[in-house]
Amino acid sequence: MPTNFTVVPVEARAGGDREEAAERADAPGTPEGAGPGRSSPGDGAPRENSPFIHSVEVERESCFEGKNMALFEEEMDSNPMVSSLLNKLATYTNLTQGVVEHEEDEDSRRREYKAPRMGTFIGVYLPCLQNILGVILFLRLTWIVGVAGVLESFLIVAMCCTCTMLTAISMSAIATNGVVPAGGSYYMISRSLGPEFGGAVGLCFYLGTTFAGAMYILGTIEIFLTYISPSAAIFHAETAGGEAAALLHNMRVYGTGTLALMAVVVFVGVKYVNKLSLVFLACVVLSILAIYAGVIKTAFDPPDIPVCLLGNRTLAKCSFDPCVETKLLNSSSVTGTTTALWGLFCDGCSPSATCDPYFVQNNITKIQGIPGVASGVVLDNLWSAYSEKGAFVEKAHMPSAPVPEESRASGLPYVLTDSMTYFTLLVGIYFPSVTGIMAGSNRSGDLKDAQKSIPTGTILAIVTTSLIYLSCVVLFGACIEGVVLRDKFGEALQGNLVIGMLAWPSPWVIVIGSFFSTCGAGLQSLTGAPRLLQAIARDGIVPFLQVFGHGKANGEPTWALLLTVLICETGILIASLDSVAPILSMFFLMCYLFVNLACAVQTLLRTPNWRPRFKYYHWTLSFLGMSLCLALMFICSWYYALFAMLIAGCIYKYIEYRGAEKEWGDGIRGLSLNAARYALLRVEHGPPHTKNWRPQLLVMLGLDAEQAVRHPRLLSFTSQLKAGKGLTIVGSVLEGTFLDKHVEAQRAEENIRSLMGAEKAKGFCQLVVSSSLRDGTSHLIQSAGLGGMKHNTVLMAWPQSWRQADDPFSWKNFVDTVRDTTAAHQALLVAKNIDAFPQNQERFSEGHVDVWWVVHDGGMLMLLPFLLRQHKVWRKCRMRIFTVAQVDDNSIQMKKDLQVFLYHLRISADVEVVEMVENDISAFTYEKTLMMEQRSQMLKQMQLSKTEREREAQLIHDRNTASHTTVAARTEAPPAPDKVQMTWTKEKLSAERLKEKGSAGAAGFRDLFSLKPDQSNVRRMHTAVKLNSAILSRSQDAQLVLLNMPGPPRNRQGDENYMEFLEVLTEGLNRVLLVRGGGREVITIYS
Repeated sequence: MPTNFTVVPVEARAGGDREEAAERADAPGTPEGAGPGRSSPGDGAPRENSPFIHSVEVERESCFEGKNMALFEEEMDSNPMVSSLLNKLATYTNLTQGVVEHEEDEDSRRREYKAPRMGTFIGVYLPCLQNILGVILFLRLTWIVGVAGVLESFLIVAMCCTCTMLTAISMSAIATNGVVPAGGSYYMISRSLGPEFGGAVGLCFYLGTTFAGAMYILGTIEIFLTYISPSAAIFHAETAGGEAAALLHNMRVYGTGTLALMAVVVFVGVKYVNKLSLVFLACVVLSILAIYAGVIKTAFDPPDIPVCLLGNRTLAKCSFDPCVETKLLNSSSVTGTTTALWGLFCDGCSPSATCDPYFVQNNITKIQGIPGVASGVVLDNLWSAYSEKGAFVEKAHMPSAPVPEESRASGLPYVLTDSMTYFTLLVGIYFPSVTGIMAGSNRSGDLKDAQKSIPTGTILAIVTTSLIYLSCVVLFGACIEGVVLRDKFGEALQGNLVIGMLAWPSPWVIVIGSFFSTCGAGLQSLTGAPRLLQAIARDGIVPFLQVFGHGKANGEPTWALLLTVLICETGILIASLDSVAPILSMFFLMCYLFVNLACAVQTLLRTPNWRPRFKYYHWTLSFLGMSLCLALMFICSWYYALFAMLIAGCIYKYIEYRGAEKEWGDGIRGLSLNAARYALLRVEHGPPHTKNWRPQLLVMLGLDAEQAVRHPRLLSFTSQLKAGKGLTIVGSVLEGTFLDKHVEAQRAEENIRSLMGAEKAKGFCQLVVSSSLRDGTSHLIQSAGLGGMKHNTVLMAWPQSWRQADDPFSWKNFVDTVRDTTAAHQALLVAKNIDAFPQNQERFSEGHVDVWWVVHDGGMLMLLPFLLRQHKVWRKCRMRIFTVAQVDDNSIQMKKDLQVFLYHLRISADVEVVEMVENDISAFTYEKTLMMEQRSQMLKQMQLSKTEREREAQLIHDRNTASHTTVAARTEAPPAPDKVQMTWTKEKLSAERLKEKGSAGAAGFRDLFSLKPDQSNVRRMHTAVKLNSAILSRSQDAQLVLLNMPGPPRNRQGDENYMEFLEVLTEGLNRVLLVRGGGREVITIYS
């Protein structure tokens, strides 16, 4: 509902508006005390006038002066007065699109409000009746009863009617759960199950409606060519037995012409189609009344409709008359003449001519085609009589002399079956006769009370039509002879419509009524299908269909009509009513299946918004209806069912991949949330087994002043490492308070999400606004994730500018983060030189991924390269593992053991053991250590300005770099203490003392130059230098180096030295991933 309301008090206007207010005060019906200058009863505050919705002038000219609501006046724009809301609800109109779309339309223009006038009977009951009763009733129901028998036909009808009744119950619940705009079933399914299901099922429903149009047109042409004007056929059978092929060709020609004519009518004058709908409905009702009248008449006066049998075989009385036993003729009774029937079975007209053996040995008899209700023929029609294609239509229990090895000669006037018949085929042919239950919901915008009319009218229509169908099954079986029922085209009745011969007063009532009924149903399908396609296209969920959302200036769907005609033409070209019916049965059944699914999902989820006015539903009924729809799909035709599911599945995946994202509060989202909750509760207890362990990443991103990501390659590396598997949480911290930074936080989150989409990093974004970066990072490490879906690994970039930062202690955030992950028992990955890491589009054609396994970390160093090499970027890189052997270790045995270990781990890698010889500490190590400690002491003791601090730090960094270039030229022998090169020389010390003579800082310098390197720092620096030298000599050209990350010192006083150790350890390497385990095994040799 729109929420932009403006409340305008009566006394809010000044000047000339006071006269208008006075006129309103004097108007009849105005309460005393409500005019200007008078206070309203009770509190003295002026009354409020009815609110003006979306009135710009009123918003500009009015201000709120009342006192009762002054506390809320600042929120009036977003939280309107209750009176405003109720006024809006009172003038609510049914919409053509969803609520959001209506608000957008309403901003551009206000629609003129028209009160709907149709009630339950006119608006729902009669349209459903017209759509349900149709071509199958008139053309195929008698044939279905004759082939399947009364019992199985009753079962077929009962199954199909039960399916539609259960679907109607589910549809009633959905339709009464709020206002259903135009769009009918598509709107209900899409808003209940989401855009993917809605688009897939909506298009299936569209295809079903389109093929229904083809079926109705084919029915119209079949009635015209078979029962009204057989002489109008263009194609004729050139050979015996070619009648079926000629009929199909005629159906294609006449069907195409009729389709073109109907398309023109729909394009030019759709309003005339709607006006004629009552005429078409009257034809249906009169035809059904004529059938019942004919049944009643047969009880006391059965019609005289003889059927000619030869033995037990039915003869087609189209080419002969009368039905006379020609073999009994003799010269004394009929002198030298024979009947036409004799000439059909014999090779001449003389009595001595050679005749068909079966004709010679069997008698010709006449039976009544419609013996009447009281004849007891129902007992003969109880059981089925399925047959192969081309079989004789035979009467059971009739004497017949069989002819051995009979060749079925073509051209004989037998009534033959035109197709193979079986139970499932009849279900597929019959089911379209019970479709059309959505007609009422499609007209919800024109009803007085849609939430009352749709359930009542639809269910009453289904009950009525079900009773009609079930009674017709029994009455047809009780009135009509079985061979006549199985005669699909009435050949034994001289080409008359079987159900027409039963009707009273004339067969033409049924013929003309069914002709106009099917013709009107075809026009209705060609009118409704394009509008359904237009509604889907305008929703924007299927991009390539958007062109069909356009039409003429008055909104008529021109392009959608053109596509509908083309699809309908494919059904016309099939030309067989019995072949088209199962196709549209699939699409309608799939639509009904998802209506039941939508109701069941909403009921089981118990969403707060699920409050249908229709109370006579239950999820078990919806589930039963869904199961019955699925069963009927495969009963009708398993390959058609699979094909329809394939089409729906392809549309679903296409919308999911390319379609516009829509949030309609659908049940599938609620189902996903419930499934996620259930899964989270299942994984809550305890850590996962080692075999199930995978890195669940918390990626820490840094943001610049514009809330853009500083290191986008970190997300590229994340997608390469994860490949869409497991949990990924992308976290970031914004410094400040949430009240001040919520806009920046929203912008930063949008930037991160867009970058995640570009880098194909599937996961969740979590941004925290905190008073400090340190606290925000700690909060993310502690609280990111939910339940068992929490991260176990933190990925972050190495702070490249930690020496040049404005804050000399900015590196403390990094060191404290390392400590936090250790305390939380989480693994830590630190990517150094992250901007040099490859993007997802790059491919390494060769190279190595080197693992330097110094200490055991639970197997992280083994697992990470394996995961990386699953991605296309790293797939062609070879994996090498280097481990370090001390003096007392057997390096040969270590290599063998490591190879066996990798074999059991199923990891392919080259193994090398690096022997670290125990050398004396070099002068270079002493110098690096001393410079590190000097820098630390200087930054602590010297209270320098910012500029001086940066200059001093840069000076030390430059000397570090210069010293490192001479590392190869230095010897490994320990130097004499007097030869240690100090950063601060005696000459410089003297100069500084003269310069700072008498200053208070002289004591600090004296302490500084009396420093001696700490032995523990020297040993740590020695390890870093030696290990860095070994890594450079073997892995300088590697594409990636993975290395154990040493832990921070327990004494926080040495944190700045820890950063120097890591810097020296990784110096000179291109891409480095420092890995620190989480304190548990993550890889195992067992299956």
